[in-house]
Amino acid sequence: MQFLKNLLASVLGTFIAIVLAFVCLFILVAGIASSIDAEEAVKIKDKSVLAINLQKPITDRSPNKFEFQSAFGIDVEAIGLDKIIASIKAAKEDERIEGISIEHTFLQSGMAQTQAIRDALANFKDSGKFIYAYHDFYTQKDYYLASVADSIFVHPEGGVDLSGLASEVLYFKAFQNKTGVKMQVIRSGAYKSAVEPFLRDNMSDENRMQIKTLLNSFWDEMVIKMEERTALSKEKINDIAAELGSSTSAKAVDVGVVDDQILRNAYTKLLKDKLQLEEDDKLNMIDIEDYQKTTKAQIGNGKDRIAIVYAQGEIIYGEGGEFQVGQELLIRTLKKLKSNKRTKAVVLRINSPGGSALASELIYQEIENLKKEKPVVVSMGNVAASGGYYIACGADQIFAEPTSVTGSIGVFGVLPLIEDLAERWGVRAEHVTTHPNAMLYSPMKSLTPAARQEIKGQIKRVYSTFLQRVAAGRGMSVEKVNDIAQGRVWSGADAVQVGLVDSLGGLRDAVAYAAKLAETDSYRTRNYPEFSDDLESFMQSLQSNPLGNTTVGKTIQQLQTIFSNQTPNIDHIQARIPFELNIR
Repeated sequence: MQFLKNLLASVLGTFIAIVLAFVCLFILVAGIASSIDAEEAVKIKDKSVLAINLQKPITDRSPNKFEFQSAFGIDVEAIGLDKIIASIKAAKEDERIEGISIEHTFLQSGMAQTQAIRDALANFKDSGKFIYAYHDFYTQKDYYLASVADSIFVHPEGGVDLSGLASEVLYFKAFQNKTGVKMQVIRSGAYKSAVEPFLRDNMSDENRMQIKTLLNSFWDEMVIKMEERTALSKEKINDIAAELGSSTSAKAVDVGVVDDQILRNAYTKLLKDKLQLEEDDKLNMIDIEDYQKTTKAQIGNGKDRIAIVYAQGEIIYGEGGEFQVGQELLIRTLKKLKSNKRTKAVVLRINSPGGSALASELIYQEIENLKKEKPVVVSMGNVAASGGYYIACGADQIFAEPTSVTGSIGVFGVLPLIEDLAERWGVRAEHVTTHPNAMLYSPMKSLTPAARQEIKGQIKRVYSTFLQRVAAGRGMSVEKVNDIAQGRVWSGADAVQVGLVDSLGGLRDAVAYAAKLAETDSYRTRNYPEFSDDLESFMQSLQSNPLGNTTVGKTIQQLQTIFSNQTPNIDHIQARIPFELNIR
């Protein structure tokens, strides 16, 4: 019997080895073939138009495309802001590119990312080349980007959603009572409202005020930019938004929001006329994702290096990856850069709502160590709040877009409780311990007064440390930091006014400033952390979150944040933005 078991195991092992060898061979051959095809496919002719059609979610850094994915034609469901900006910059200098056509379909980008793309397009126009925009229907964010164009067109049956900004927050107190699944919440900071939906059935005055202030700041920035492009005044734009005055294409033309309502073929003819082509001539359009293959996202071409370290996603205690910020990977990267003689400065690009307070503190300490050797400059993306601000506050200089979300200096703890639900199903938990607080927390029992007091003390201590870190980094007193903290969020524009941010600007501004601090004018950038493009790395990325940066993947990450790592003495204390800010 044992002989038969060994024989079967041997046969099975051999079979698996043969299958894996075949798969690896297929991957190698297909990878080479796809690489050759890609090189042959990207051909740019004279009098070409760069088509910007951004239909995928936008991340700050281009997602790593593993060989495994390339070989099997698996498309990476995201497009990198770094490559978009680099492509627009390259098109400005490319004599074969005559202009840009913005033909996006419902942007999946944050406000700061949208502004960065818009600024790059405005810079492109300095070359004298044209930008046209066409869409069947413009969402508000779509129109904000398109408003940089020389001429804007819309389908006759379409329109423009210019209606002002809004944000919706869901509340779960009554839901918890009905289901028996509750959240035990301990927080610090009057504005720390990430946990508010578990405590109330309506919005607090503090939360309403901070969201309103944030939306007003974003809207003011958008109006300023739209006013620059159109002949519309700020007052007129606000009137249009209040009255939905551009909801149809005819209305949009009448009020001057768009230039004309035309069909797609008429728009194609306009582009041909702009290029002085005959009716029978082919219009050479190259999609930005194809054009990216001919450009590099690095900045500069000198001998020194400025490292751009991307921190995007939730901050977790652990390894982390492309879409999660873990202290293990980030600290390892910062240590490497500290000892790298060619690297003269580091730019930390943060796009994170925060997360683990402990991981944030560990990353902060490593940045402090790095600063002893090299300048560290922060560039904020869509969000650099709470834990995201924690790791930013000690930098030598902080840059943010006017529409970045930052601040949220506050701390909270959320511990799930299913005691009522379990009792409804006839499940009870009994505990046996050697000491009174051995079972400090269990999802089956409410926190005891002693346990709640202990966790509250831990949160108070972490909040105090957070304030001290910000005070030291920003040159303020702890008392002044506390006045603008309390978990309150700020726009990048407002954060400059209260001293949490030094300057308004994008990633390139941060890189230029880092080079200035390093006293080098001959440099190139390099992106970190470094990821391998092999099968092992691909499988590791699936382990952390198999759905990656998709909407479902992000939802899974948020649920993991709440329901995992809840051991009270390790990582139950969160420094996270006070709400999921969904702006429309």
